[in-house]
Amino acid sequence: MIHSQKFNSLALKDKLKTLFLQGSFVVSIRYYGYKINLYLLNNYYVEVFYNHKLDIIEKVQPLEKNHTRMKFYSDQIKLPGDLAI
Repeated sequence: MIHSQKFNSLALKDKLKTLFLQGSFVVSIRYYGYKINLYLLNNYYVEVFYNHKLDIIEKVQPLEKNHTRMKFYSDQIKLPGDLAI
């Protein structure tokens, strides 16, 4: 199990490896030119920002529970309200 702070300190390729081996895909959204995939890793959510125009993953980061993007995700699916992010 990897905590969000340790996850955030990993190199991009190691974040992706950890996420794809241990995480669970939840949903994807379109957001300001990005396709953002949301994953559940242990007890927090992680976003993968894919720039389709450049065909690259630009960043991978834990999602803060109070971020405004939470509305975009919750409009598509019901996220557990008691899940610690």
